[in-house]
Amino acid sequence: MTQNPTVTKARTQGATVLETFAYDNQIVRMFLMATVFWGLAGFLVGLIAAFQLVAPEFFLWDAIPYLTFSRIRPLHTNAAIFAFVGNGIYMGVYYSLQRLLKTRMFSDLLGRIHFWGWQLIILAALITLPLGITSSREYAELEWPIDIAIALVWVIFGINMIGTIIKRRERHMYVAIWFYLATWVTVAVLHIVNNIELPISMWKSYSVYAGVQDALVQWWYGHNAVAFFLTTPYLGLMYYFIPKAANRPVYSYRLSIIHFWALIFIYIWAGPHHLLYTALPDWAQSLGTVFSIMLIAPSWGGMLNGLLTLRGAWDRVQTNPVLKFMVVAVTAYGMATLEGPLLSIKAVNSISHFTDWTIGHVHVGTLGWNGFLTFGALYWLVPKMWNTKLFSTRLANAHFWIGTLGIIFYTLPLYWAGWTQGMMWKQFDADGFLVYPNFLETVTQIIPMYWIRAIGGLLYVIGAVIMIYNLVKTAGQGTFQKDEQAQAPALKKGRYNAPKGEYWHRWIERRPNQMLLLATGVILIGGIIELVPTFMVKSNVPTIATVEPYTPLELEGRDIYLREGCYVCHSQMIRPFRDEVERYDPDDQLYSMSGEFIYDHPFQWGSKRTGPDLAREGGKRSHTWHFTHMYDPRAIEEKSIMPSYEWLITDKLDASMIDRKIRAMQTLGVPYAEGYDQEALADLQKQATEIADEINKDLEAQGQSIRTKSDREIIALIAYLQRLGTDIKKVDKTSAQK
Repeated sequence: MTQNPTVTKARTQGATVLETFAYDNQIVRMFLMATVFWGLAGFLVGLIAAFQLVAPEFFLWDAIPYLTFSRIRPLHTNAAIFAFVGNGIYMGVYYSLQRLLKTRMFSDLLGRIHFWGWQLIILAALITLPLGITSSREYAELEWPIDIAIALVWVIFGINMIGTIIKRRERHMYVAIWFYLATWVTVAVLHIVNNIELPISMWKSYSVYAGVQDALVQWWYGHNAVAFFLTTPYLGLMYYFIPKAANRPVYSYRLSIIHFWALIFIYIWAGPHHLLYTALPDWAQSLGTVFSIMLIAPSWGGMLNGLLTLRGAWDRVQTNPVLKFMVVAVTAYGMATLEGPLLSIKAVNSISHFTDWTIGHVHVGTLGWNGFLTFGALYWLVPKMWNTKLFSTRLANAHFWIGTLGIIFYTLPLYWAGWTQGMMWKQFDADGFLVYPNFLETVTQIIPMYWIRAIGGLLYVIGAVIMIYNLVKTAGQGTFQKDEQAQAPALKKGRYNAPKGEYWHRWIERRPNQMLLLATGVILIGGIIELVPTFMVKSNVPTIATVEPYTPLELEGRDIYLREGCYVCHSQMIRPFRDEVERYDPDDQLYSMSGEFIYDHPFQWGSKRTGPDLAREGGKRSHTWHFTHMYDPRAIEEKSIMPSYEWLITDKLDASMIDRKIRAMQTLGVPYAEGYDQEALADLQKQATEIADEINKDLEAQGQSIRTKSDREIIALIAYLQRLGTDIKKVDKTSAQK
């Protein structure tokens, strides 16, 4: 299988024969260049999104379907996570794994397939997400063909990594490799379970899960995508690059053992803390809270292990930009992993959830932890691989300070904005009325914070550009070592006699198969205990008698809602707080219940309110109001930052797949009548005509010249919006669920 240069035996040292071989730096360079390229691209898309919130009409980007905030925000998150961080992981793993195991990678060919496969996946995301081809599930928006490609490429990566471990020359596996193995197996499990979908066409599918179950699976995946893609592999990189850069051993071997096993066991339970006070069963919410708080211990254990590795080397931190970046990265990791558990406490979460506080928290991790550790690794790797010195330490230091200011300017205003939002939403006057009943008042108040955030993002991008210039100049003055020569003795075959008094954990450190199986068992425990009861115990998702399937037109409108990414800015979840029921359902005073969402494939609870909640939107306003609002939001609210969706007025609704969609929903358990797929199109056209006629009548009465047709996308979207929350109002609220 391996395609490596010939391994030759070298001189003998006593009874030990050294083998000469070569590390593959070419694959590292490929991922390094991809990291830099996609990192800058992801940062720029995020910068555009930040400025869209403060200047929605700038450059007319709200009139172009492919550039709306709701479409490029998922593009930004996917670029940052899977393109920038993903390539950064592979860069670090391919470099460190070879040296930790004293061997070349198992297969050069698999490495190249892995690289080009991953870049094609990123390119597919770059094309499909702006086109509105999305499953609309956060951090998992890519459609089913791309999901399959991700799984295949991930398996290829795993084969190459595990094959390298098997052919190693170093008997014991260093702590970084433990984190690499746990990352690989856990991401595989998360990706497969979360992305079980029923395809409708090449670029359209429905999640097999619905409502509460879909929400739990999605955030079990979503939180652990942060845990096992943005955290555990980077902890492996931390355990390799900080000791290398500081030229010092890891502070505590035993602390690293506790850090690893405690972290991967506890992390997998924490997903439900994203769903506190929602329709998720309370026992699941409580589990998420308890284990999230427990996460402080192993997370800070890892942080301290990283920082204390620099003991005796703090004078070098002042002059070495690599160490500066890594110190701030590990500090940001500590801050984020303290704040995360705090946000999981219900009292805190009642204020933070749906606000920009969460966005600020997330970016402490991504900009500080992932970004700065990647920058530090890049500054360390390029001089090593090009056999030269860093072109300019002064430029690297300038990048450090500009980037650090960028993080501060980015995150602190979002914390302030989040606290402002949370407090304004909940404020009542002396007579018991909401002080800010108009949601837009809570948006306009934080626009100055959004401006500062955008400036912070700009500083971060400027720092990245400085780094790219510095790295290019560094490479230009050196000579790249494609195959780096090395020597090491072959691993002795046969039984290994452990030294007397050896620490017990050493046994598993030299057994990769057992390590992999044990890590798999540890991460499966929490997932099984949280997910299985929600699917197997019917009382966890009680139904509501009056909740019915969507009509064909409403189903098409829901798909448009998903395509346009409306979940990015709007939630559909009224929590059991006085201010939320008063704001969003003042007449019936009903908060959201689990039975309302049993036909939602996928769920649409959202995670951020840049706009108001829509769970009870149906019937609140006329069809004409919705028509005008989508066509020109500022005609309704002058200070609105919502983009215009003019194309919905002119684009013709494609209902050619409605029969397939109905049959798919029947397969998923939605109780449409037998044979209804053949009647669906006629029902769709009938309802569309009624809505269009009513809108045109109102527009004529208002003296407006604009008119609409019944076969336009706007009609379907209005039908869906007008349906939201209406089923729950048909039944007495004291006996709504059965």
